[in-house]
Amino acid sequence: MTAPTPALTIEIDRQEALPIYQQICERFRTAIAAGHLRPGDRVPALRGLAAQLNTARGTVELAYTILVDEGYLQMRGAAGTFVSPSLPAAVVHSSRRAAPVDASGKRGAGKMREQKTSDASDRMPQTPARPLTIAVAMSGEPRPLQPGLPALDAFPRKVWNRLVSRRARSGERAVLAYPDPAGYRPLREHIATYLGLARGVTCLPEQVFVTGGYRATLELVLRSLAQPNDRVWFEDPGYLLARSFLAETGIQLVPVPVDEEGLNVERGIALDAQARFALVTPSHQSPLGHTLSLARRMALLDWAEKGSRWIVEDDYDSEFRYQGRPLPALKSLDRHDHVIYCGTFSKMMFPGLRLAYAVVPERAIERVGRVACSMNAGSPTLLQAAVADFMDEGHFARHVKRMRALYAQRRMLIAHAMEHAFGPRLHVELPPGGVQFAVHFTEGADGPVDDVAVAARAREAGLAVLPLSIWYANGRTPHVPRGLVIGFANVTDAGEAARLARTLRACLPGC
Repeated sequence: MTAPTPALTIEIDRQEALPIYQQICERFRTAIAAGHLRPGDRVPALRGLAAQLNTARGTVELAYTILVDEGYLQMRGAAGTFVSPSLPAAVVHSSRRAAPVDASGKRGAGKMREQKTSDASDRMPQTPARPLTIAVAMSGEPRPLQPGLPALDAFPRKVWNRLVSRRARSGERAVLAYPDPAGYRPLREHIATYLGLARGVTCLPEQVFVTGGYRATLELVLRSLAQPNDRVWFEDPGYLLARSFLAETGIQLVPVPVDEEGLNVERGIALDAQARFALVTPSHQSPLGHTLSLARRMALLDWAEKGSRWIVEDDYDSEFRYQGRPLPALKSLDRHDHVIYCGTFSKMMFPGLRLAYAVVPERAIERVGRVACSMNAGSPTLLQAAVADFMDEGHFARHVKRMRALYAQRRMLIAHAMEHAFGPRLHVELPPGGVQFAVHFTEGADGPVDDVAVAARAREAGLAVLPLSIWYANGRTPHVPRGLVIGFANVTDAGEAARLARTLRACLPGC
């Protein structure tokens, strides 16, 4: 049974350099680690906590979003927000040995005021603080400038509705039954054909496994092929949600720096030559947009072959390239089957589908198939069948072609608007592809711009940009670039672009 809301008082220090939303996150982490908040406890409502702290509701919302992404909290709609009942073992165990905290959330100085209980956990010895991990959810109602979001206004909804309705009316038994954990066979066939034509990836339908999104793809791959305490090269900066998920699995991340040629393979070998995995975004590096050079692609493949290692290629939006034809996938160069190719329909169609896929080497089909069955992870057959029809009738290829032209226009609209609004305060360098790009703040008289604070103010203003620094493993160190990651696919015209850029400019200090 769910516990009632504990009468918890959280205090923040407005003189502290740490932003308020991060202070809120730390207070909750500390309270959970100390056992003051337990799995299943309801936490204060957004509005109530914002009033208690005399801060904006958007600030509390950002903190809760981060805590949800990290797995500490769960949002249950109208029922409220709760401490996750399935906290990782490390967090649950730490609750038995956490240090006492004072009202400001600092360990060892006193007690965090709570009227629910007071027990021996307040007297337990101090443990090191949990490393800060920030990942902002992009779920729910779409917001302007949201990274990774395709043009929802331009999706052919009438065609899609017709295909879904036709499948629903067909009364097919397969649509009503449990889905195949590996995916709907005709869709797997269409994906294999499409990848061979568009991405240079030669594969059999049996190698294609349809999943419920990129996170589900990673889970399937790691549960099938990884061992406890395996180490994985991870791009630095790298995809936020993948980093937070990998950290939860027990995989040891090895941040490998990225430059204009993509992942620095030589540096990765120097850092950890024996890592078993490398997770890369070679066609459009997330978030910087660089392309992995041919020399580094070959070096990465050579590293994998010599040690029987795995490369996970996240090819999330490579079809949208605005200079020349889309580049072939890294998988197309793989002659020894060390690359696991991952794709998604979230960018090509719309994220609400929750459909992605992995192409695994033939020698791993049986193993991955067993894990897929044990996960009971089949996606709804109705939607898979509709996507198969969407591809079979040519709508998918036409849609991608139209979006490539549309996005080329829209990215220039927001880029010009940003340059006009910010002037020399912001450096805009457009990558050759993708549905988002990163911009960099120039350092002012007071030092580097706090991009996390700018993004928090932008969120309160209704925008969904993300701070660039949090994509880095050590994002708050002085040398880390400060900027924003901006989505442009839903900017419809020059007027809207100018308005959004002005709104974002007002979030910069000194405006």
